[in-house]
Amino acid sequence: MKKPGLTQKLKLREIELPNRIVLSPMQMYKASQHGQMTDWHLVHYGKYAYAKFGLIFTEVLCVEKRGRSTYSDAGIWNDSHVRQLKKIAAYIRSQGSIPAAQIGHCGPKSSRQRPYDGLQPLKNLQKKEEPGWRIVSCSGIPAAPGYDTPTALSTSGVKSLVKKFGLAAKRCDEAGFDVLDVHAAHGYLIHSFLSPLSNFRNDEYGGNKKNRHKFAIEIALEIRKFWPANKPLFFRLSCIDRFPGGLEIEDTISLSKALKKVGVDLIDCSSGGIKGPNSLFSLAAKEVPKPGFQVGFSEAIKQNANIATMAVGMISEPRHANDIIEQKKADLIALGREALVNPNWPLCAMRDLSEDKNFNDWPPNSGWWLEVRQRMLNSTDPNDWKVGPAAGNTPK
Repeated sequence: MKKPGLTQKLKLREIELPNRIVLSPMQMYKASQHGQMTDWHLVHYGKYAYAKFGLIFTEVLCVEKRGRSTYSDAGIWNDSHVRQLKKIAAYIRSQGSIPAAQIGHCGPKSSRQRPYDGLQPLKNLQKKEEPGWRIVSCSGIPAAPGYDTPTALSTSGVKSLVKKFGLAAKRCDEAGFDVLDVHAAHGYLIHSFLSPLSNFRNDEYGGNKKNRHKFAIEIALEIRKFWPANKPLFFRLSCIDRFPGGLEIEDTISLSKALKKVGVDLIDCSSGGIKGPNSLFSLAAKEVPKPGFQVGFSEAIKQNANIATMAVGMISEPRHANDIIEQKKADLIALGREALVNPNWPLCAMRDLSEDKNFNDWPPNSGWWLEVRQRMLNSTDPNDWKVGPAAGNTPK
């Protein structure tokens, strides 16, 4: 039987992924107020490594302190962040998965409550224990109704932030990550430069499409000075804005071509985030998102920009995910919320896509017991319930 596309290896530069299943970057809001990850994160990412996710991303690591969304965001602005990240990356690798990091800056969506507390600007709340801070963006335009008006970055301020992305990449390499993703979507800082709905600058970073792309291109170039040539670089983009006058897929295809020329290897295809508190804000007003609702963006960019892509967005069924890969609509499938529901999704998918539905792909300390249980469910003969090597799936 031909091996399902979802479970096949993929080589990007000199890094080989064991399969096409990716843990998407997800904010967990469990970092310390100084941006430090803890052993909570080690356990969190460790369970996904055990479950054989091929590529495991951290949540976005902020390149500077003021670029955090909340007080609980993780950071990469300081050398002190590297130690715990190194521990996490090493454990992920020890289980056969590839450790990956995402870096970014929340820009106009910085200084907020955690989403389950309301996702409102901290300055509006005036809490002594978590005071708001001054936020920056491409232009002095609030990210959403009722949000703080950010200070527009000066030209020199933009160039300074480009340098910080480079230093963040250097720290991620020191921590042992093999893949890096730049968060340039969802109304955060880089996206605010890319979209004509939020970029009202009149310097070299504003105006026409080429100028609006400049910040992202310079970041990619700066990262490549520090990020090893043998390691792949991803960019997460909001492929469309979902508002009139905003980014359309043709704009993102153009940007993807430009990013490829400066060393980007894959486009992480998302959408939305402008004019609202989160990426689904503009979608909810027009349509109910359906499984794979963003796959079309991945397919269009893959075909028209000749660059690898990652599909994300309500992909939960293994056969659906496998079809996306085998129909060449994407090279990788990223799971977020579905991974929170079922951390063992890759193991379940491998079993679901196999002919004999066995547990051979599972780690033996769990797969062996599940094989025994399966025989108990399928047979009335007590001899089939034996516990030991003779019962079937011998521990490796």
